[in-house]
Amino acid sequence: MSELALIGCEEWCVFENMGIPAIKARVDSGAKTSSIQATNIKVYNKGAQEWVKFEVNPLQENRSIAIECDARLIDRRMVKSSSGISEERLVVKSLMTLGDASFDIELTLANRDTMEYRMLLGREALNDRYIVNPAKNFAIKDFTEEEITQKYARFIKAKTGLKIALLASNPELYSNKRLMEAAEARGHEIVFLNVELAYMKLDTHSPEIRYRGGNILREFDAVIPRIKPSVTFYGCALIRQFHNLGVYCQNSAEAIAQSRDKLFASQLFSKHDIHIPITGFAKSPMDTKDLIKMVNGAPLIIKLLESTQGKGVVLAETNKAAESVINAFKSVNTNILVQEFIKEANGQDIRCFVVNGKVVASMQRQAAKGEFRANIHQGGSASIIKITSEEKKLAVKAAKVLNLAVAGVDIIRSNKGPLLLEVNSSPGLEGIENATGNDIANAMIQAVEKKLKFSILPAQVS
Repeated sequence: MSELALIGCEEWCVFENMGIPAIKARVDSGAKTSSIQATNIKVYNKGAQEWVKFEVNPLQENRSIAIECDARLIDRRMVKSSSGISEERLVVKSLMTLGDASFDIELTLANRDTMEYRMLLGREALNDRYIVNPAKNFAIKDFTEEEITQKYARFIKAKTGLKIALLASNPELYSNKRLMEAAEARGHEIVFLNVELAYMKLDTHSPEIRYRGGNILREFDAVIPRIKPSVTFYGCALIRQFHNLGVYCQNSAEAIAQSRDKLFASQLFSKHDIHIPITGFAKSPMDTKDLIKMVNGAPLIIKLLESTQGKGVVLAETNKAAESVINAFKSVNTNILVQEFIKEANGQDIRCFVVNGKVVASMQRQAAKGEFRANIHQGGSASIIKITSEEKKLAVKAAKVLNLAVAGVDIIRSNKGPLLLEVNSSPGLEGIENATGNDIANAMIQAVEKKLKFSILPAQVS
């Protein structure tokens, strides 16, 4: 018996007969059959045999490249995924090249869009050929980024800009206008999509998003979601559908949903050692007195779980008032948070605007006279402020914990140090751009370019 060759935990595979110059595979001896990412799968007859047409997006970071493949169908198998769910998959056979060796392997066609690798190399392909070294990467053959770019050069369409969708509700809002202007100024095509006028087709082979009268939305490179609270559920469903279609979404549906759930977000902050005002949550009216005592008594803040822009936030100045308001909300089965009131803040808080893990601007908001909420929408005023390194770290960490690429992070200064109030997944641009003079919209568009590795020449920017 010949000595087995050493293979790493990931390797580059080549399928010349399917037109795939190189695809990175995770080597998994625990999986029996190999699989490859495939979309738009169609079975057809060629003579007496069944064949399959399908598309492969071979590069994880570049979904704009789609290679049309054609292979003979050799089987249909029930395959159990890593999550334990069984599904029928089509099986094809193809010649694969690994380093200097070429041999036939069987591949199941699978939707691997949410997985890190576009291909999985199973033990049937490894048998009698290789032994896996899990501590080694690319033991057989590695390609540089330049080599991969060269291999796929003929598939890359020349682009003068990206095609971006702004998914929101009101095209006349300052924030939405600014983002449209900023994208166009950088040479991109940007389209405003009203969340409530888009709808989707859920189907294994041809999922779609349609818009106003049946127009199919195609070939967007990125979506910038600006989802208002009243359409969070539907907006997040659309974002997930865009993601499943291979479109980069600047804030994911999961990140938006958990940022909107103030209770869940607060639990995540506590888990990750992010300091927030003492917060209470309870169901039974019998515990109201202890709930008030738990957050250091009145005055205290009572918040609806899905409040935004300062709406649904009440200041109870006495224990009796607090008890009445809490019990009133509970009597109509409304979920609320009870939070300690930071008196020493004097009606001030700090809004930090975080983009891709960096604070790009910060402002101080001051509540109007007789008002405790510093939100601009509640009459608060804004001014530029220099934040401390501790406050900057807090803002960045809060956005990271919620996995938000763009976030408005609200911080309050207390005798205990900076405390996190909340994190907004669709922060407004008007107040902070006017207060700081910073071009936040441009920073958001540049963040999309960076994520998609899109290079823009100086001459392209007007």
